[in-house]
Amino acid sequence: MKLNFIGAAHEVTGSCTYINACGKHFLVDFGMEQGVDVYENVQVPTAPSSIDFVLLTHAHIDHSGLLPLLCAGGFRGEIHCTKATANLCGIMLRDSAHIQEFESEWRSRKAKRKGQEDVEPLYTVNDAEAAIKCLVPHDYDEETEVCEGVKIRFVDAGHLLGSASIEVTLTEAGQTRKLVFSGDIGNKHQPLLRDPQYLSDADYVVMESTYGTRLHERPADYASALAEVLQRTFDRGGNVVIPSFAVGRTQEMLYFIRQIKEQGLVTGHADFPVYVDSPLAIDATGIFMQNKDSCYDEEAMSYVSRGINPIMFDGLRLAVTSDESRAINFDRTPKVIISASGMCEAGRIKHHLKHNLWRPECTVVFVGYQAAQTLGRSLCEGVRRVKLFGEDISVCAEITILPGVSGHADREGLDEWIGHISVSGKVFVNHGDSAVAEEYTKHLRDDFNLDAYCPYSGAELDLLTGVFRNTDPVPITRTAKPGTAYQRLVASLDRLSAIVQSSKGLTNKELGKMADTIANLCSKWQS
Repeated sequence: MKLNFIGAAHEVTGSCTYINACGKHFLVDFGMEQGVDVYENVQVPTAPSSIDFVLLTHAHIDHSGLLPLLCAGGFRGEIHCTKATANLCGIMLRDSAHIQEFESEWRSRKAKRKGQEDVEPLYTVNDAEAAIKCLVPHDYDEETEVCEGVKIRFVDAGHLLGSASIEVTLTEAGQTRKLVFSGDIGNKHQPLLRDPQYLSDADYVVMESTYGTRLHERPADYASALAEVLQRTFDRGGNVVIPSFAVGRTQEMLYFIRQIKEQGLVTGHADFPVYVDSPLAIDATGIFMQNKDSCYDEEAMSYVSRGINPIMFDGLRLAVTSDESRAINFDRTPKVIISASGMCEAGRIKHHLKHNLWRPECTVVFVGYQAAQTLGRSLCEGVRRVKLFGEDISVCAEITILPGVSGHADREGLDEWIGHISVSGKVFVNHGDSAVAEEYTKHLRDDFNLDAYCPYSGAELDLLTGVFRNTDPVPITRTAKPGTAYQRLVASLDRLSAIVQSSKGLTNKELGKMADTIANLCSKWQS
């Protein structure tokens, strides 16, 4: 029984853990790295075609986003997750693949004008469809035997619709070990979703630390705080633009705006329109209602029991097509515009910023984390001019930040989660900036008396003996990092190897034809 740390080690994104136990090779998450990466991740120590199955904590792309690449490399196993996660992955992986293809096409056009080579997408829509077909949905709190010796249970993590901590029980040669993977632990008292549910015991725990050194600030009454922003903006004739993540944050904003309308917290503009301008967000909003019984908290379910959809209301307008999106800014009625992406780096939000940033009567409200070197962070830090679609735009609109609606637990929330678990072995802290993960690990040692560690990518744990071997950090060499085309080539090689390994039952004629085809391919590309 061995466990290897692959991704989100001393970093926030790219979650991935590899386990070799009970005669099986499997992963817990296989996420895409996003933003600025500091350390080089080791490769998964076996080919995609040799991975037997994947356990997925939730649908966010930094946990699920490389599953299509896994399928491109020959993976054909099952991806186990909650029902809501399966529903969300159905739209989010397709959306990610569309972005990969669109961006590669756009970059290829630019490269062609410079006489450079085409840019290949990391993966295609067909790869995403292959991953979606592998999804196997489960109910919360239901123990399932995935194969002989491996049992799993999903426990609500309260972070995103369908998010889960995963309890994994491994039994091999008469020895049993229980592992708990936190996934992303949710913030308490969020709208719509239940608070995180707790687990009782484990031999080993792998937990996130995104906000392991911070305490969230939150307005005493978030709906009232948002209503004040709407009131003063509408009174001066402006629009309120809310850059928002399509899945999770958008639905929370709709929940608060429903309360504002229901309680009459904005006066003189009672019927103000609210536009959701993101096809992904619109699809996700429907999935929220499909999974209300398993994921909503008591307050949200009180609306449902009265026949009320807690994230729908009069005046809500959904913009699906590009024409509908463009028409929003030609209507001079003061309005709310909710659009993705949440950090203003891509998507339709950039068009709305172009039309509203220069207007002093408008307000841009940031309701989520803004990573370094993003347009959203620049606006929050007070930049006075930005470039959008090649045009310089003056920032004259009011820029407001409403803190507190975070999908991640802060340090107190993380402490409460780990405090419920009786840990007989070690705790491993990942999914956090390097300094944060190290500091939270020290906090667990000093204040909880836990045997806690902060692994780098490549670290290995022997699950039977408890021996842990950490690795030295390997900083990324920016100029040497291979591009997406090289990653696809490596995935194709893994797939070819798997085909050769499984060809023993073919006839000599078929084997000879296969060998000739491979030899011809090698001759074509051999220097």
